[in-house]
This record gives sequence, C-alpha cells and structure tokens, in this order.
Amino acid sequence: MTPPRGSGTALRDERVLLVDLNIFANFPTLAIGILAASLRNAGIDTEVLSPLAFDAPAAERERQETLADHLMRRVHLADLPGTAGIRDLARRARAGHLERPGTVVMREVTRALARGPRIVLLSAYLQQFATVRAIAAAAKARGIFVLLGGPMFNRGEVADQWRRIDGVGAVVGAEMDRDIGPLVRAILSGANLLDFPGVVLPDGSRSQAAPPLRPLEDVPIPDFRDFPWDRYPARIVPVMTGRGCQWDSCTFCSDIISVSGRTFRTRSVESVLLEMQEQARRHATSNFLFLDLKLNSWPGMIRGIAGSLGKYVQGAEWVGTVHVDQRPDNGLSRADLELAVEGGMRRVSFGLESGSQRMLDAMRKGCTVERNGRFLIDAHEAGLSVRCTMFKGYPGETAADMEATADFLEAHAHAIDRIRFNDFTLTPGTAIWDAVTRSDPDAATLQVRRIDQRRGRSLYERHGDRSKAYRRAKARALRIVYQINRQPLRDAARQFDGLM
Repeated sequence: MTPPRGSGTALRDERVLLVDLNIFANFPTLAIGILAASLRNAGIDTEVLSPLAFDAPAAERERQETLADHLMRRVHLADLPGTAGIRDLARRARAGHLERPGTVVMREVTRALARGPRIVLLSAYLQQFATVRAIAAAAKARGIFVLLGGPMFNRGEVADQWRRIDGVGAVVGAEMDRDIGPLVRAILSGANLLDFPGVVLPDGSRSQAAPPLRPLEDVPIPDFRDFPWDRYPARIVPVMTGRGCQWDSCTFCSDIISVSGRTFRTRSVESVLLEMQEQARRHATSNFLFLDLKLNSWPGMIRGIAGSLGKYVQGAEWVGTVHVDQRPDNGLSRADLELAVEGGMRRVSFGLESGSQRMLDAMRKGCTVERNGRFLIDAHEAGLSVRCTMFKGYPGETAADMEATADFLEAHAHAIDRIRFNDFTLTPGTAIWDAVTRSDPDAATLQVRRIDQRRGRSLYERHGDRSKAYRRAKARALRIVYQINRQPLRDAARQFDGLM
C-alpha cells in the first residue's frame, strides 16, 4: 500500500485509529494507553477503539474453576499412548474457535473505518492473526494504511509471516513508546519508514534491529480515558516499573526474547509512584496491577512501592509477579513480604514450574525447591494470595520428577490460591529451542514436527517418559491443582481475581 503524501508537518488531517485487540475483562491495555498518550502528546488526533465498550466478549485470565475446567485440563495434558492425535485435534479446534475475528470487533472496526482515519494502528499478540487479516482487508478496501506492531515482531521469522498479510503497510518490532508520533508522520508524508529501526515492509525489506528502549523515564504516562471503566468489576490501573528480567536465563522463556523483554531496565521508584498518583486522580481508584516480568528484579523497587505508596495514593492496593531466585537479597524475605502487605500488596504470582530440583536446574530457573516452599509459606502467612505457573513435558522429565511435583503441591496446597498448569511450549529462539534443534542429548526427548512461525511456536512429539507411573503422578498433581483452583481467593484479594 502506498502511504499518503504530504509535507509531514502541516497536514490538515492526521487522524489515526488505534484498535485495542486485547479485550481484558478487568483492566485497560497498557500498551494501548502508552501509544495513545504518545500520539496525543505529538499533537496527532487519535481515536481509540476498545471493543469492550460495545459489549464484546472479554477474556478472563483465570477464575474459580469447575469440574469441567478440570476435565478439559486432563484432556489437554493427556499422555496416554495413542491419544496424541485426538488431543492435538481438540487443541487445534479450540484454538481455531478462540482465534476467530470477533463479530463485535469487526462491526465496530468497520464503523470506525467509515469515519475516515488516515492510518490504523494495531498492536497484536500472535494468536490474533485472523483478526488482523480481517481488519487489514477492510482497511485496504478504503485505502487506509495499516501499521502493525506487537511484542514478538522483533523476531525476523515471525515478522516475515505477518508482513505478508494483504493490506498491512508495515510491521514494527520495536518499543515505540516515544517514537510512534514521528513514525505516523513519516507514513503520512511518504517518508522512508526504514529510517526507523525495527521496521519490516511488505516486500521483506527491513531496517536495522531496534535496540532496547532507554531511558524509561521518558515514556509518557498512559492515557486510559478511552476505556470503558464502567464495564470493569473494579477500577484497576496497569503499571510497569521496568522492562525485561534481571535473571534473564530461563531456557524456556519467550518473554526475554520479545521486543520489551530484552535486557533489564528500570525506572526510579519516584517516577512510578508519581504515575500511580496521577492515575489514581484521573480514574478515581486506588487499585493497581504491576505487569513487570519480575517486580523484584531490582529489590529496591518492590520495597520502595511497599514503603512509600501510601504517601502518594491513600489506601492503595496492588498485585504483581516476582522471581524467587537465590540472590542473598531478592526482596522477598519474610520481613519484605510483611512490609509489602502492610503497603497494600494483596496478590503475588511467580513461576514455580516444577517441584523437581533436577527439572529446575535443567531449566536454569536459578531457584531451589526449598526456597520456593519457604516463599510460599512466608507469603501465605504474611497475608498474600499466591498464584503460580507450572508446566509438564519439559525435555527429560520423568515419572520421578512428576512425583516430586505432586509431592510439593500436596505439601504446599494450603499456601496457594491459584495454579496455571500447562503443557510445555517450545518457542523458537529460546535456549531450549536451540538445544532441541541441535539435538543436544539432554533435549532428545522432544522432536520438532512443524514450526508455526505465525504463532511463534513449534509443534513437537514428546518421546520421554509416558509410563503408567508418570501418568499416575501427573493425575495426582492435576487433582491437587483442581482442589486449589476450585476454592475462592482470600477475601483481601477478591477484587483482583482473574488479573494474573
């Protein structure tokens, strides 16, 4: 698509449409709020479309589970020999259903396109390909330029799949928090978009890779005015204190190879607190969700928030994710957790992944089973609602490892409020992907069948332990997961249910 021509500085109509594809049930989308603020600070007329405002079905992250949820998880994680084909067929059918363009989304996007924006901006996750394709086709029919960005488009092989969508004018794999205004004006003026790092054009030409964004203090305060606050069960504002992860070593982690996850960078505690104070004023709320990969990458941040937030936002309550590593000071001592609760923290999430030390070491998690258990007890007794993530099927996992996981869950079930237990995901570009594809002996239990670059993942066959002992241990672990997830959250954390 040929971008419109002009001077780039004196155009009479610079109106853009920014579509929120991430319809969260509980809070506005942080990336959309940052882009909206940056565009408006640059003097560009910006319309933000949040389909939730028109009653589009919202995505719930987690909730109190039913027996049906337990049975679906059992099917999803089935390992019985001879059932893989049926299981994979069910997975594909469910994914296809979930990834269909939403009726409400397309209806409201079509109406917004009829109002004549010059550019449509889309920030997409990799499961939204069908929706992006439908919006791009509708925009192309009206001669409107589509600029597509997202957290994984710094991966060249992924961007190559998405740049081919008919109607997409450019794909951006960069943190555009400050530069989205200049990029939009470059499109409007017909300037060379390859002058901006991280850009891929439909013909495959691309600019140099974008470096991680610094300094973060220059990122504008997100503008959430366009979101339907009356639709949310509680007014909860998303915040990010930094980008990336201090540990940066887990072999399976796709976050640390994404646009914003590369290298750890942080803001000052004061700038975070001032942002929260302003958002509390704008939206009449004292509830916050921290979206950092790890809120304790710099222990001074979680301590600073816990110790000082009450001076900026009276009665503030908040939740976030941490990494339980082996640093002598990781900001998660019993005293730190008690301070966090006193300072308004109500829920905490962390990556437990496995109850087997052998597996944690293979994953380069940088933690121990004992310290994970100590953290769970300390956090629970301090008054926090604890949520964790886990998965099965990592290369080399055996029945003994799964038994260790089930034992750990059984011993600590009373201290956990929610568990997300998934199948292992093999993401191209991660350290374990490199090990599998170069046939390292430690990763030989996985064999890649097909690479799905559109979704940034691979389909694989698992040739590891699928014995009766393994399946029995997994079934025990999943029963404990269901027993935990069927219970209500602790009363103090109820308003944050479904956020993490």
